[in-house]
Amino acid sequence: MSSPPQDVTQLLYDWRDGDKQALDKLMPLVYDELRRIASAYLRREREGHTLQTNALVNEAYLRLVDQTRADWRNRAQFLGVAAQLMRRILVDHAREQHAAKRGSGETKLALDEALNVPDLKDVDLLALDDALKELARLDPRQSQIIEMRFFAGLGLDQVAEAIGISVSTVKREWNSAKAWLYNQLSRR
Repeated sequence: MSSPPQDVTQLLYDWRDGDKQALDKLMPLVYDELRRIASAYLRREREGHTLQTNALVNEAYLRLVDQTRADWRNRAQFLGVAAQLMRRILVDHAREQHAAKRGSGETKLALDEALNVPDLKDVDLLALDDALKELARLDPRQSQIIEMRFFAGLGLDQVAEAIGISVSTVKREWNSAKAWLYNQLSRR
C-alpha cells in the first residue's frame, strides 16, 4: 500500500531543501514502488540475469542519494527518475556482460508487449538504450514520457502531472514516441 502522494511530495521538497532526514523517511514510503519498477524491469530480462530486484533497488537508491541538484516536484517525477536510473544500471550491466562475452549474452526486452506495438519481437536492451538516447536528442519530452510510462509504469495522468502538461498531450506524445521507437528498433 503506497502512502499519499502529498506526503511523498513534501518529503521530496524537504530533501531538496537540504533535510537529510527526509530521505530516511522517504525511502520506506516508496520502497515497494521501487521494487515494483525493478521487478518489472527484471521480468523483461533474460533468464539467469545476475542482478536481483533488491540489488537493482539498492543500486538505484545509491544513485538517487547522489542527486544533489534534483528539483524534486512530486512522487511521479521521483519515480520516473528512479526508473531511468534503473534502466541505466541495467544498460551498464548489459554492456559489461556484452563486453565480457563478446556479444554472446545479449539482453532482450519484450518491447512489443510493453509498448503494445505489433510484430516487434525481443529487442536488445543496448539497441533500446541507443534508440532512447537518440529520441532524447530529438525530442526530450517524448523520451521522458517513454521513461515514465514504460519503465516507471506511470499512468497518463501521473506523467501529465509530473511533466506539467495535459493528459491529451501526454497521450499524443506517447503514441508518437512508440511509433518512432518501433520504426527505429525494427530496422536493427
